[in-house]
Amino acid sequence: MTLNRRQILAGSAAALALGASLRPARAAGVHSDEIVIGTHLDLSGPAAAGMPALRNATELALAEANAAGGVHGRQIRLIVEDNGSQPQLAVRAVQKLIRSDEVFALLNPFGSGTNAATIGQAVQAGTVVFAPWAASSVMHQVAGGSDLLFTTVQNYNTTMNSALTRMLPEWGVERLGGIYMEGPFGDLIHAGVTPALEAAGLTEAATAAYRPGDIDFSSQVARMRAANVDTIVAATITRETVGVMAEVKRLGWDDVRVLTAIPGRSTVVARLGGADTEGLYGVGGWRLHSADTTDPGARAFMDAYQAAYGDIPDENAANAYSYTKWFLASLEAAGADLTAESFTEGARQTRHSDFTTYAEAGFENNHAMPELVSIDRIEGGAWVPQTEPF
Repeated sequence: MTLNRRQILAGSAAALALGASLRPARAAGVHSDEIVIGTHLDLSGPAAAGMPALRNATELALAEANAAGGVHGRQIRLIVEDNGSQPQLAVRAVQKLIRSDEVFALLNPFGSGTNAATIGQAVQAGTVVFAPWAASSVMHQVAGGSDLLFTTVQNYNTTMNSALTRMLPEWGVERLGGIYMEGPFGDLIHAGVTPALEAAGLTEAATAAYRPGDIDFSSQVARMRAANVDTIVAATITRETVGVMAEVKRLGWDDVRVLTAIPGRSTVVARLGGADTEGLYGVGGWRLHSADTTDPGARAFMDAYQAAYGDIPDENAANAYSYTKWFLASLEAAGADLTAESFTEGARQTRHSDFTTYAEAGFENNHAMPELVSIDRIEGGAWVPQTEPF
């Protein structure tokens, strides 16, 4: 479900008011021998097929920490709830996690709409929210700038702006069009496109909108072709990205360049789209590793994941594992006397770098920085870097 900005902010105001009544006065989730944390994922809705990767990788990182003695002698226990990609279900799930389970933190919760509906009540109740899988800038707005929210997903507007600022002149773009998902996601991508075009002395030649879940992009691509664009920005996620490229290929439109934003630069896109996605460009925000990688960190993660779950992990699993490792490092930095305040201080002192990152990162205003990007292209069914991270 995609919400507009007014709905998000209205919902967050109500959630903030509700949150104050959820939390008992004492610190929750921190016991002498364990720390209780929670998450909410889409276990039954439209994104359910991708959730095992997030859940498994999160559990794997926590299991490794527990096997090594935990954090300051405490084991970490994770409670998982279903949000079905529906904000109302997410609200009930978070109420349970806070009221009944008294979790210390929410880790890797999934979805922009579901997080927007719940982050306000969580931080108001004194619950840390770490690495929500959602549009980061919107989440900080919803949370009212709370110190308890830490975001790791790159901002879609700034990363698209960085990508286009570099590539517009390199590609010699003269006429650019954009296909945008309705709602905050598309709005954020557009907010990155516009200033990059202005800086290059260009204006958008054409725009087209689509609704989340659309599979027919014939009218949107036809509008781009009628405007004679040489480059299309696709503010699309997985299946929509495949849909746009399939229509471009159906038309035999070989001289147009399609650039998808960070969510569309996924190994799943290459796998689902096959030949239709050959030549697609994407904005990359983290390193990808194939099943035969020789990178030591990636190799160790993949082997451990496959041993535990009998499957090869994708980049979503790698990111969930990476974010969980950063969360654990923040717990460690907070010290044995764990509170929300000590966690905040500890997290801000941490630095994070592993097989997924382009560079060492830290939290600036509670958001992971720097936001480096690369431009990648699908060649032979795999994403191939066209630039170094910049």
